[in-house]
Formats: sequence, structure tokens, C-alpha cells
Amino acid sequence: MIVRIMGEGQVKLDDAHFAELNELDDELLAEVEGGDEAGFRRTLSTLLDAVRRLGVPLPDDALEPSELILPSPQATLEEVRELLGDEGLIPG
Repeated sequence: MIVRIMGEGQVKLDDAHFAELNELDDELLAEVEGGDEAGFRRTLSTLLDAVRRLGVPLPDDALEPSELILPSPQATLEEVRELLGDEGLIPG
């Protein structure tokens, strides 16, 4: 699967990592819904770090269709709340 981190670029991620990322997404959703700013910052950072660690960066000039688009590390809780909708960032 191809994942885009807004403002950073794309990575190719093996589908085997989907469960791990989905768990982090569930945590992030709960923190956003609860207005837990500190938890939100921590989990967003952990989610993005996991994508970077587990994925293989695509070249900057590659423009593949992204199956998932994740917010930038600087995104606010409110911005992510709008992105999440009812299903989270990673549809499960």
C-alpha cells in the first residue's frame, strides 16, 4: 500500500503492517474524540514514526496514487478531527 504523509512524501508499506497501524489509529481516534491533546500528539507522532520506520520511501519525483493520506506532524487536534470522520485515518 502507498501512504502519503502530508508535507513529507510517500512510502510503500507492506499490508502486513496494517494491523499495527490500525491499533495506533484507534488510539488516535479515541484521543481526538476525548480532546486529549497530549495523547493526540504522542500517538500521532508514534503513528507517523511507524509508517516511516516500516515503509520504504518513494522517490520525490514518484507520484503514485496514495491509498492512505496521513496528517503532517504539525497538524492540530482540530484538523485531524475533521480528517478522521467516523472511521479514523485508516479504514478498518
